[in-house]
Amino acid sequence: MLCHVFCMVEPALIERVRRKFQRLQSVLDERGRRHWAACEALELGHGGIRAVAQATGLGERTIQRGCEEMRGEEASDPSPAGRIRRSGGGRHAVTAQDPKLLEALEALVEPSARGDPMSPLRWTCKSTRKLAEALARQGHGVSHSKVAQLLKQLDYRLQGTRKCLEGNSHPDRDAQFRYINRCVRVFQRAGQPVISVDAKKKELVGPFANRGREYRPKGQPEPVRTHDFADKALGKVCPYGIYDLTDNRGWVSVGVDHDTAQFAVASIRRWWARMGHQCYPHAQSLLITADGGGSNASRNRLWKVELQKLADELGLAIYVRHFPPGTSKWNKIEHRMFCHITENWRGRPLINHEVIVNLIANTTTTQGLEIRAELDEAGYPTGISVSDDEFRAVNLVPARFHGMDWNYLIKPRSDHRKSATY
Repeated sequence: MLCHVFCMVEPALIERVRRKFQRLQSVLDERGRRHWAACEALELGHGGIRAVAQATGLGERTIQRGCEEMRGEEASDPSPAGRIRRSGGGRHAVTAQDPKLLEALEALVEPSARGDPMSPLRWTCKSTRKLAEALARQGHGVSHSKVAQLLKQLDYRLQGTRKCLEGNSHPDRDAQFRYINRCVRVFQRAGQPVISVDAKKKELVGPFANRGREYRPKGQPEPVRTHDFADKALGKVCPYGIYDLTDNRGWVSVGVDHDTAQFAVASIRRWWARMGHQCYPHAQSLLITADGGGSNASRNRLWKVELQKLADELGLAIYVRHFPPGTSKWNKIEHRMFCHITENWRGRPLINHEVIVNLIANTTTTQGLEIRAELDEAGYPTGISVSDDEFRAVNLVPARFHGMDWNYLIKPRSDHRKSATY
């Protein structure tokens, strides 16, 4: 029989065993630790089990079982390769005890895929705790942590939504893209200006939260208002941008009134006066690429009337190319200028107009993007209607391809040479 009578073992021996265990414990598995501790206890003799337990922190019963295994007093089945414990130990898996658990869980998580449109969680947030509660009501007792493990086993992951469904696209969508690209290359080879225009979303002015984060002293976030109610005095701003595709430079008019066709054309006029004329002193024409909605919509009569006024003032033939419906994100200004402006002011409250203008004007990229910005405090009323006579006075020449909606030329009225198509 093993000796359980405690006899004093020298503290130096216990310390030596402790040091050996600390060196080996990281490479020993459960069985290896038990057998190594048993070997040390057997070497120490009487009181060895308690001394090794004191040195290693292992239970005396664990060391005793190791001694029995080492001495061969307990017949044990040889463990299969790669196993630490003998087969048959431990509790059975919850899926083995409840074979219908996985099927019930999948029916709750993805009812449409599992043919269960009446799932109790169809219109509810499917957290692991709610899934566990719903399974319990169905007679499947399982914890929320086990639900998380089962979902991972079923290859489910926490995921957000993905913007990829664009709906029905126009049959000439790709053809219009190719047409715009050809026109841009022709103008660039001829040294004529090509710009991409659009209005950025309106922004609240004042100490309001802005998405994103920036470095600040620890524990000192910038205080902003709790609610996003527009300040009556400061209101909102509407940045309208013009991006020069050839020169990689941009202009932003920060409007304080409505986003109308008059404001859009006034922004182009400011760009030409401040930047465009200096870059293209010998320009004879201007190509504008724009989306099909908003203040520069392809069906907006006021947009075309205002462009006619601009063409008359500048003496330029203005060519307009609209992107097909639902494809405004392909407009160059979106991913070559606006995205960098948003990144530059992330995490900063736009407390006043000066801050907004300076943040826009100081936006740069490693590709050499430069932006100039200016506050436009003029008023642009809404609800202006264009009569048929006014619209007929526009010197508009439709293109052969989608000339009545997407592609057209507006010529200065001083030049009366008209052609049916171009």
